[in-house]
Amino acid sequence: MHISSDDQTKYLCAGLLAHVDSGKTTLSEAMLYRAGAIRSLGRVDHGDAFLDTDPLEKKRGITIFSKQAMLRWKNTEITLLDTPGHGDFSAETERVLSVLDCGILVVSGSEGVQSHTETLWKLLKRRGIPVLVFVNKMDISHRTRAELLEEMENSLGGTFVDMTGAVGDRNGGGASEESSGREASQDVGKGQGREALADALAEDLARASEGLTRLALEDVEKDFCAGQWRSEIAEAVEKRELFPVVFGSALRLEGIDALLDILDLYCEMAESPEDQAFGARVFKIARDDRNARLTFMRITSGTFRVRDQITDGEKVSQIRVYSGEKFNTIDEALPGQVAAVTGLNNTYEGQGLGVEEDRHEEVLEPFMDYVIRPTPDQGVDDHRLMEDLEALTEEDPKISPRLEKEGGEIHISLMGEIQLEILKEIFPVRFGYEVELGTGRILYRETVASIAEGVGHFEPLRHYAEVHLVLQPGEPGSGLVFRRACSTDELDLNWQRLILTHLGEKTHRGTLIGAPLTDTVITVVGGKAHKKHTEGGDFRQATYRALRCGLMKAGCRLLEPWMDLEIRVPTGNIGRVMADLDRMGGEFGEPENEGDISVIRGMAPASGLLDYQKQIIQMSKGRGRMALKFRGYEPCHDQEKVVDEAAYDPEQDLENTPDSVFCSHGSGEIVRWRDVEERMAVPPQIWRYLDPSKIPDGVEVCPMDLEKLRRSDTFSPSSGGDWRNASDKELMEIFRRTYGSGKKDPLARGRDRGPGRAGEGSFEPPRKYRLDDSLSRGIYGSGRGRQICIMVDGYNVMNAWPELKEMIFGEDVKGKEADARASAAPAQKRVPRDYGPAREQLVSRLMEYQGFTGYRVILVFDAYNVEGGLGSRTRDGGLEIVYTRENETADAYIQQASEKLARQYDLWVISSDTLVQQSSFGHGALRMSSMRFLQEVQKTESQINSAVEEINSQTD
Repeated sequence: MHISSDDQTKYLCAGLLAHVDSGKTTLSEAMLYRAGAIRSLGRVDHGDAFLDTDPLEKKRGITIFSKQAMLRWKNTEITLLDTPGHGDFSAETERVLSVLDCGILVVSGSEGVQSHTETLWKLLKRRGIPVLVFVNKMDISHRTRAELLEEMENSLGGTFVDMTGAVGDRNGGGASEESSGREASQDVGKGQGREALADALAEDLARASEGLTRLALEDVEKDFCAGQWRSEIAEAVEKRELFPVVFGSALRLEGIDALLDILDLYCEMAESPEDQAFGARVFKIARDDRNARLTFMRITSGTFRVRDQITDGEKVSQIRVYSGEKFNTIDEALPGQVAAVTGLNNTYEGQGLGVEEDRHEEVLEPFMDYVIRPTPDQGVDDHRLMEDLEALTEEDPKISPRLEKEGGEIHISLMGEIQLEILKEIFPVRFGYEVELGTGRILYRETVASIAEGVGHFEPLRHYAEVHLVLQPGEPGSGLVFRRACSTDELDLNWQRLILTHLGEKTHRGTLIGAPLTDTVITVVGGKAHKKHTEGGDFRQATYRALRCGLMKAGCRLLEPWMDLEIRVPTGNIGRVMADLDRMGGEFGEPENEGDISVIRGMAPASGLLDYQKQIIQMSKGRGRMALKFRGYEPCHDQEKVVDEAAYDPEQDLENTPDSVFCSHGSGEIVRWRDVEERMAVPPQIWRYLDPSKIPDGVEVCPMDLEKLRRSDTFSPSSGGDWRNASDKELMEIFRRTYGSGKKDPLARGRDRGPGRAGEGSFEPPRKYRLDDSLSRGIYGSGRGRQICIMVDGYNVMNAWPELKEMIFGEDVKGKEADARASAAPAQKRVPRDYGPAREQLVSRLMEYQGFTGYRVILVFDAYNVEGGLGSRTRDGGLEIVYTRENETADAYIQQASEKLARQYDLWVISSDTLVQQSSFGHGALRMSSMRFLQEVQKTESQINSAVEEINSQTD
């Protein structure tokens, strides 16, 4: 790599990052003071720190906004960017990372690696930023350097080397006894000299890279500040093979010179393009005290001057270089400099200017949602509030203000309560009025539950577009990933690119509670356009509908934010803490004792931890504390409860409809998502794109698309085999490779298969894959991941099923009805003999059906004429049997119960009574006639019989 010569000035952008209260701002004061940039040391607790200039920062004693300071150390011009240490302002820290040459991670010597330290480390690692570590507060630490180094290597991973004394003598090279700290001085007192220290340091550095290992083995002068040693150390730092560590005390100015020397010697600015064309990256938008808009950017290559046009239609009015709250104006910005530019009104965070491209790599996302409104009697309406929130969004895009149509309230997203309190204090200062925020709620996410092909067709008169998408579960934390796997012979490239644009232009909602969709891979696999009638907006509509259709077929899983936690409480309180975490659905290890304090580490859903800090302080009488670190989104521990409370109906969400539009008789006709494949123009594409033998273990395929594999005559796997003539046995083998070989007994396999053709080697999906199987026109689910519930009108079914009617009336019902029809004679009214045997038979058959399918079945009998009857609800082998009370018909009971059950289940009502069907449908239930249900039950019984025969054949 290129190393700057000693007489060549280099520009370096370094960021200070730390867990809150690690002494980061004190370190920035010490670095500025030692470099001569300030004349006196300020202190956070005194409110006169050089970089904590905002009144809110002085009031609270924490860094809220990133700040810039300039200093020069030897031949290096350093732009020091101080970032917030509190987790609630992590987004501000993350934005700064995009312009850093290196990061200075501050670790408290008394606390060691803390929760937010690990979060910052992961962010730095993700972006590949070289890191120096300054271990602060060593003057009050009870821990040794060796202990802290071991903890860093175990918790963070990497090669951490103590270089406190490595550069203490820039002229003589070698390791300095004076700068090596207390432990090195003690070693010297025991007879170990400078040469021995240099040998020990060289041996430690050799662990980092092959180049350093070679130098340590060769008889090379150990001058770590020049020559090969300097070059190899700098290269190892740049490649993140080596992480230099300096131990000291910022308050006492110990170790500060060593840290600055390491920055000067071993950290380099990223190389700019050879053509020196202008390039810059925007990392922050702010306002000065006169409300002038400032665009903070790092110049990566080339230069620009005042009055240059660096964005479309906008010219630079002024170039400022800030240091603290003051700034100098310059005429020209050079590579490596960080400048604030005025005159640009359309820039945004993450924007690339010139040769740089836009970059949005933020990992941390707010997980709390709040309702915000102006405090009453101020004369401020929601329109003004939204305008002011949008102005703040320029500075922090993750606030994301939005007007919810339900309730007409404005919602914002925040990282926690501290950020909420700061926001409430900002409004009176910036905008002249106060705001109030409602109780926070968790921001959930949804991800696709299985693989499915979604089809969207948009064809009102003189419009045309069709889109086919395959949805697959993605890796946790991957967000939405868009791909193309469609031939340009089938759909022009410009249309495919347009589809990808439409996929990325909005927040897509899941089907459980309407939460934002994440961790899903969406692939364009097919589509169709019309030469004359297709317009750009047509593909937008078709794309949205295809995605929504795929979600309805695949179903969704609910994700919630989880937090890593560390709780310290007196030993007497640890039992209650463990019980609380268990109640929350959390996971934790064995408590560790540190004197009379017990420490427990684990993780738990954020929903249970919102107010838990207050509970800890109360139970421990102020001695307990809790540290949290955002872990990410994981499956929701109480999905059913959250879904029920949301009461979201995806089919009633007209802005995110899964249905398609076809042209019929000159006008648009809405076709439900379940039926769109019967009329689509392009045949199914999923098995042309997907190789079933390569589906990862544990990943499901939605039942509608799984059925297509068995019937497909177009699929040929990438391995070259031809499945068009595959037998059922071969297809079953594909299924077993995909979902695992059956290890249960044949009866269990029969129960898993669900209704359909049974037998050895037949290719039938398990029941859990067929909830949406509308192709069979049997019982199916809505795709929302809810359990299926079936309410059966008992006496209606008994009077409809021929076998049961025969038992009731004691005669050949089929024969009598056939004779009556043949002779056209009026049928005589038959008097029932006994309902008991038929009722017992129905109960027995439905018990088998429920046990096989796993559905919840409720059998309702009419006890309307039972004098004094109070009604009853019993269970027989898992089957729920309801007898209505006196003067209550089964129809009335089903109508009342269906309204409640339809909110919790995918509800089916079995009855041939038109009134019952209509009323239940109005409540959101699906309907099936008694005779159609008989066919469903007979299919199940056939499966059970086949499985029993298979068992008997194996035991013979």
